[in-house]
Amino acid sequence: MGSENLVLFFIVGAVLVGGAIIFSSLVAPKSKNDQKSEPYECGIPTFGLSWIQFNVGYYLFAILFLIFDVETVFIFPWAVVTKSLGMQGFIEIVIFFTVLGLGLLYAWKKGALKWE
Repeated sequence: MGSENLVLFFIVGAVLVGGAIIFSSLVAPKSKNDQKSEPYECGIPTFGLSWIQFNVGYYLFAILFLIFDVETVFIFPWAVVTKSLGMQGFIEIVIFFTVLGLGLLYAWKKGALKWE
């Protein structure tokens, strides 16, 4: 009984998503003008090429920020229930902090945190 429900769930989901896409393409207002194809820069008209290549360091820094930001989200719930977890919870969070610290140390040694 469970596998039929799962298949039905995916079929209904696909039909609803497909129906929403088709409905919005039929009903949505459409206007074609030159301004819609221009890149938008905070209301300021662009000059020169808008497609410039950024240094890979910006992307690396952003990825590191996201990784450590997500890890912070995991630390807060652990801090709330730390007494009820006992020694096993403490050991797990020490392992978690160790992996986090090793990742930070690795990024630091590779120079990923330097702006040049």
